[in-house]
Amino acid sequence: MAFARRVFHIAGVYGLAVLLPQYFMEGRLGRDFPPPLNHPEHFYGFLGVAASWQVAFLIIARDPARYRLMMLPGALEKASFGVATVVLFFQDRLARTVLAFGAADLIWAGLFLLAFVKTGRESPRNGA
Repeated sequence: MAFARRVFHIAGVYGLAVLLPQYFMEGRLGRDFPPPLNHPEHFYGFLGVAASWQVAFLIIARDPARYRLMMLPGALEKASFGVATVVLFFQDRLARTVLAFGAADLIWAGLFLLAFVKTGRESPRNGA
């Protein structure tokens, strides 16, 4: 379970470090990646939901066996952004720098699934 603890702890810390500064970057993102945001509620909604998941990852890291099933929607959270960035990039609708963050999320999704499998093998099957 040490693998799952490390993966989810690092993912949660990394995710918060990447996401939280974006709360103060709306104007800059509009300049660096025009046009400016037309629907800021989507932007801030995305940040809020994504940041909430990072907290969930930190909770999973504390007791991977107990929260093992939450690893699956966690992997889905990571894969949904990663797949979206790949599709948008190939449609020429996304900057390469954003694609890099999407690729990182696909790697995290794979690590989460690996942690799910490894935790299942390490956990006693006691019906809990």
